[in-house]
Amino acid sequence: MKKYLFLFSFLCMGSLLSAQVQLTRSGKPVSRIVITEKSEVNQKAADLLQLFIERISGAVLPITADQKIKRGDVSIGGTAAGAGEDGFRLLTQDGALFIQSGGDKGAIYGVVTLLEDYLGVSYYAYECYTLNKETDITVPALDRTETPAFRYRQTFSYGNDDPIYKMWFRLEEPGEMFIDNMWVHTFNRILPASRFGKEHPEWYSFINGERRPGDHSQWCLTNPEVLEACIHQLDSIFAAHPDLKMISVSQNDGNNTNCACPECRAVDEYEGSPSGNFIHFMNKLAEHYPDKEFSTLAYLFTMQPPKHVKPLPNVNIMLCDIDCKREVPLTDNASGQYFMQALEGWSKISDNIFVWDYGINFDNIVSPFPNFHILQKNMQIFKDHHATMHFAQVNGIKGGDFSEMRAYVLGKLMWNPYQDVDSLMQTFMKGYYGDAAPYLYQYQKIMEGALLASGKDLWIYDSPITHKDGMLNRNLRKIYNELFDKAEAAVKNDAEKLYHVQLSRLTLQYSELEIARTETGGDVEGIKKQLELFQERTRTFGVKSLNERANAPEAYCELYRKRFLPQEVNSLAAGAKVTYISAPDKKYQPIADKALTDGLYGGTTYVESWVGWEGRDASFIVDLGEQKTFSRIETDFLHQLGAWILLPKGGTYSVSQDGEHFDDFGSFTFPEDRDNQVKFVPGVVDSSTPVKARYIKVDIQTIGMCPPWHYGVGYPAWFFLDEFSVY
Repeated sequence: MKKYLFLFSFLCMGSLLSAQVQLTRSGKPVSRIVITEKSEVNQKAADLLQLFIERISGAVLPITADQKIKRGDVSIGGTAAGAGEDGFRLLTQDGALFIQSGGDKGAIYGVVTLLEDYLGVSYYAYECYTLNKETDITVPALDRTETPAFRYRQTFSYGNDDPIYKMWFRLEEPGEMFIDNMWVHTFNRILPASRFGKEHPEWYSFINGERRPGDHSQWCLTNPEVLEACIHQLDSIFAAHPDLKMISVSQNDGNNTNCACPECRAVDEYEGSPSGNFIHFMNKLAEHYPDKEFSTLAYLFTMQPPKHVKPLPNVNIMLCDIDCKREVPLTDNASGQYFMQALEGWSKISDNIFVWDYGINFDNIVSPFPNFHILQKNMQIFKDHHATMHFAQVNGIKGGDFSEMRAYVLGKLMWNPYQDVDSLMQTFMKGYYGDAAPYLYQYQKIMEGALLASGKDLWIYDSPITHKDGMLNRNLRKIYNELFDKAEAAVKNDAEKLYHVQLSRLTLQYSELEIARTETGGDVEGIKKQLELFQERTRTFGVKSLNERANAPEAYCELYRKRFLPQEVNSLAAGAKVTYISAPDKKYQPIADKALTDGLYGGTTYVESWVGWEGRDASFIVDLGEQKTFSRIETDFLHQLGAWILLPKGGTYSVSQDGEHFDDFGSFTFPEDRDNQVKFVPGVVDSSTPVKARYIKVDIQTIGMCPPWHYGVGYPAWFFLDEFSVY
């Protein structure tokens, strides 16, 4: 009996060994990479495998094309049974390894999985990876089939500039899926208002009493001429790009700019949402081009689904959760629940949903945004509600809040959202930060708990100042800095790891600078040193921007010195009383009596310190308390196009001794500015001779409606001002 058991065990061991495939021995190749089906994807998969086998062992496996697979070969090609788009199968059989594809880039992702899970290679960030050097490489017995949770996966990460990173995290770009890179806000690309608006204003939105063709106007979707013109344009686009089948025909950026003509309004009312008009229109396109797939936005005013019409199968719904707060999962606060209502509604009428999620502070990307605890739960929600495509917009820039770890975790979860996010974070931290990892993990967890305990929302247009009494209060900032000090000390002899730690520390340093500018009586010399360090490190590390509007750190630091640090010449209006004739909008009135003369200038985020008027003129009187002599008056204005904050036409200053009879001091005007960068623009008037007065009257003239080129076409423009100064 023992004899037969020994024979059985020997046969099993022999079977197991025969299922293994040895690729290298003593640093020499003993295998070939065989491309059995010639394609660009299969060639990239073969090149990637060859590259890392050489990096691991020093051996270069030859790449060849051969239909006959021998023992020891790695075969790339063939169809993976049971795998979907971008999926793969890894199979050892008859002494060879087969990497088969479920379609599109499946072969590449099969190679990535082989390298990562079986050959000891880990990729973390832009050109940052680890591997185990081995002269002998053997692939174990395998039969593994996978299909990603989402057929399209995208993040904004600066790692995308590294072609290996992009393959490793299984990411795609719009140009690989969407015809002519037309993937969002395409109305004006298809029927440009600059080309058609003058002759056919009736093709564009009827807003507040008139047709308003413009770069961000929508179409009049009930006008049959618009459908004909759109089809005419699409015919040309499709003819020029026969290789792809998906295109976005979607609303221009901007809120509530949909057409309100009687015909469009009737459809909106019947469907219970402006999205009804859009789906009716898309269905007509989908019927006309049954071999194409049309993606359209469910965004802002079109977020909620229609009551009656259903999208055809080749209509893709790109659903965006832009207005949701991020401190808890989407199911757990009011803004998220409103989005959930939309998601549930769309999932009942469509199995073709693209979720566009937002996961960073766009106004202050280089500031803390502790939302790792919600990423997995939200992604599971998307998957469970028929989302087949996913874009996690985190505007990854170098220096952003844990940009590298955020992109790593999102890339992993978009492939499989049922992994454990905490485990992913710790794996990343150990590889990327080394011995500093425990301190930075503790930093993340303390801040996460502090955010939840504070009761403050986490918003994508937030400011660190919002959290200065919560997760960024003085005591917590002291703890955070102590943890970063320990992290830096732990890797002080490892230049690469120290760089990673210091890069991640920039968000805390930026927050401290932002909070310091809102407080008086601080350590000015200490703040200057912090500013110098922040400027030095952002310059050394190559950090290009602080927000989505491309405001550079270098410019921020120079502006900080001039704008936020105490100046040699103080304003004569410091602490002056302000009486409003035309008051600011209601939500800005609580700070309006002090904000303009408190000596503290507003920053790039309008939610703190700024006082705003929507579509109205402003008028107020400043009481200097006594007669003073001066020759300059200036008011500080904010320019932030993305928030519908435009510069006013201009303003007038007048002066008085008694507060009743005013004499003209002078006026200023602003030219139109279409630059997307956030700016602070002074309205300055100088007098050639000094003037003596106690009261100064300020009159600001609005531009009224947002211009045709702006996101808010047809709606009132805001203007915001902060500090009023007299010199």
